[in-house]
Amino acid sequence: MSFQPDPDTVAQYLIDSPHFFEEHAELLAKIRLSSPLLGRAVSLQERQMEVLREKIKVQDLRLADMMRNAQENDTSSHKLHAWTRSLLLARNDVDLPHTLVDGLRTGFAVPQATLRLWGVAEDYSHTWFAAEASEDAKIFANGLNLPFCGSNNDFEAASWLEQDIQSVAMLPLRSSTATPATFGLLVLGSPDPQRFSADMATDFLVQIGETASAALACLLE
Repeated sequence: MSFQPDPDTVAQYLIDSPHFFEEHAELLAKIRLSSPLLGRAVSLQERQMEVLREKIKVQDLRLADMMRNAQENDTSSHKLHAWTRSLLLARNDVDLPHTLVDGLRTGFAVPQATLRLWGVAEDYSHTWFAAEASEDAKIFANGLNLPFCGSNNDFEAASWLEQDIQSVAMLPLRSSTATPATFGLLVLGSPDPQRFSADMATDFLVQIGETASAALACLLE
């Protein structure tokens, strides 16, 4: 009865014998491997080429994805720059909140945007952006270390928007990142349930929130 080595033994022998195919080069032309791409047996060289082409394809896809992300980041950076510039060019303080939210709607294609500020100076106490916000809304804002993104579960802040909203992003406004207390809330909304999903990255929204906070601080007492 002939001895039949198991696959692991054969594999280990080939690993331990790097010169095996140099000494038996004729086997390379005889070995046939199944090809999942062609659906038939191919030579070892052909199979190696298939594997190499597949690796190159994967690398090309990764490179294309990296380039796409870089282009998107570059576009977002230009939009943020244009929006920030519009805030600097605002003619007076009372126009600033409108310029801010209008710039977000037009520059970033956000269907709805608004804000509420509390603790504003007396001169601005009767403006639209100083409209009443409940203590619950203020407590909620104070509890946000990062922008909140997700479904609109009947949030009070979502009711500040004009249209039916399915997803919402709420950005806390603070005079300093080291200060837990907020002086307002910037609210972005969309009828698209996936526009502001709970798993989306918030890095860019953090930048928007910090810029908005710095711009609006001039309206406080």
